[in-house]
Amino acid sequence: MRPSSSPSEGLLGGLSGAPDVDPELSDTALLRAMLDAEAALVRAAADVGVLPAPAADAIVEQCRAERYDTASLGRAADAAGNPVVPLVRELTAAVPEHAQGWVHVGATSQDILDTALSLVAVRALGPLLRHLDAAVDAAARLADTHRDTVLVARTLGQQAAPTTFGLKAAGWMTGLVDARDRLRQAGAAQPAQLGGAVGTLAALGPAGPDIAERFAANLGLPASPLPWHTRRQPRLDLAAALGGLLAATGKVALDVGLLAQTEIGEVAEGGAGRGGSSAMPHKHNPVDSVLIGSAARRAPGLVATLFAAAVQEHERAAGAWHAEWEPLLDLLHLAGGAASRCARMLAELQVRPERMRRNLDATGGLVLAEAVAARLAPGLGRSAAHDLVTRAAAAPSFRAALLADPQIRAHLSEAQVDEALDPHRWLGSAGRFVDRALATVRGPRT
Repeated sequence: MRPSSSPSEGLLGGLSGAPDVDPELSDTALLRAMLDAEAALVRAAADVGVLPAPAADAIVEQCRAERYDTASLGRAADAAGNPVVPLVRELTAAVPEHAQGWVHVGATSQDILDTALSLVAVRALGPLLRHLDAAVDAAARLADTHRDTVLVARTLGQQAAPTTFGLKAAGWMTGLVDARDRLRQAGAAQPAQLGGAVGTLAALGPAGPDIAERFAANLGLPASPLPWHTRRQPRLDLAAALGGLLAATGKVALDVGLLAQTEIGEVAEGGAGRGGSSAMPHKHNPVDSVLIGSAARRAPGLVATLFAAAVQEHERAAGAWHAEWEPLLDLLHLAGGAASRCARMLAELQVRPERMRRNLDATGGLVLAEAVAARLAPGLGRSAAHDLVTRAAAAPSFRAALLADPQIRAHLSEAQVDEALDPHRWLGSAGRFVDRALATVRGPRT
């Protein structure tokens, strides 16, 4: 099993997790969820008369995580291949004799561990989604504030044409919203698992399906129409949603890191005391961007492991199910840290409009070449206009070359050339797109 401490503790854990998400992913949290499942099972069975209520009460009384040692359970798990077997043994020993025969009634180890992992995921997603909400709000504020702040768009690593920082931030926001919606949906669909040894609930007799429904309801989880021991779609949906979140936050982090490069300098990460270097006193490193990017790069392998493990044989898998546990917890750990850091990074981001404009003007209007060609195309044809502007773009001064070309001057006056070289006139629908994106999270502008 994983260490009993929070995954965010230790020399490296704090660099990838979040302090309010990771406690929900610790061994103690997983143990608590397994015991919650055992308690919900006997309550459900007692409700339909399969076991005596006093026995259920006695078992529930012992389903408290502080009564058990995660380290010893982890060592004992090696003999059975999962930690549920030694836990059931210790739980049985802890209850009065009259209740011992009813512990873990009708269930198999996978029922308890699958259900526990559903609980752990749902509980961890609470604070994780709050961080994601904060990141969305911070991106929305940037998009609104900088709706009309021009900067140069870059394609294939090169300056391309004008856009706005508001549109860039709106793109970040939309990616985060999409990831949030999918994660909420996947989290809400993590079901309870109760199928018994081979998915028939034979040990519970005709009351089995009713117990399964009550079991799920007791835990606040959706019930599955039938056991999903080797049908792992709920886990795949969650893994994909977590991977999507890490990709969305990674996109934001990559853009921020590039915009914060010394030669670009259009943004900088805020936060007092962050970003220092052990060797170079002058540096202010984009630490949140770096750490979010690190998490995003780890995600695909973890998602791939869960998808590879999803092809499972017959009624219960040998090894594939076991391969899911730690990668799923690791994905939740990384996603929590990325969401938390993304919220902080965007909330504290320092935006430098004057540097954005300076960089846009650095090529002497070349980023408006498309705009000039578009003005010439009605009179010259698109191809001829493109060739003329390409030739002018190769000259030392783009504007001077445009004004010196008689073919261009036959169709454009000096004032019209200057209009074409105004970036504010070549922003297309950027502002409308920002407004549309903001309306999805705030409602229409009034």
